[in-house]
Amino acid sequence: MKQAIQTSNAPKAIGPYSQAVQAGDFLYVSGQIPLDSMSGTIVEGGIEAQTRQVFANLKAILNEAGCDFANVVKATVLLSNMGDFAKVNEIYAEYFVGDVLPARAAYQVSALPKDALLEIELIAYTADK
Repeated sequence: MKQAIQTSNAPKAIGPYSQAVQAGDFLYVSGQIPLDSMSGTIVEGGIEAQTRQVFANLKAILNEAGCDFANVVKATVLLSNMGDFAKVNEIYAEYFVGDVLPARAAYQVSALPKDALLEIELIAYTADK
């Protein structure tokens, strides 16, 4: 069984995809860029502001599915500049705490949609919710 997850508290998909898909005990959250959900524009303020917006978007989607960051088992971080990794990692650590942290991969890419500085996608285990 699979079900699309949609919330107005995160930006609408900018292409033919769902914000997230619940499939069995797993939630697959599409990559989120730092779009303001109200205006649909990239937030200003550099990598810190963009990272916080990405996490706000991710949180809204997770919450819509009835879970939170504690349910996340895998994260993928895409950066337009690997030089921003330390700043992103510092903010990332505010959201993922505890004994079992998600597995993670981080990549530098040549470009992201709407010239965003980062994009993050998540996989969450939801059987515990």
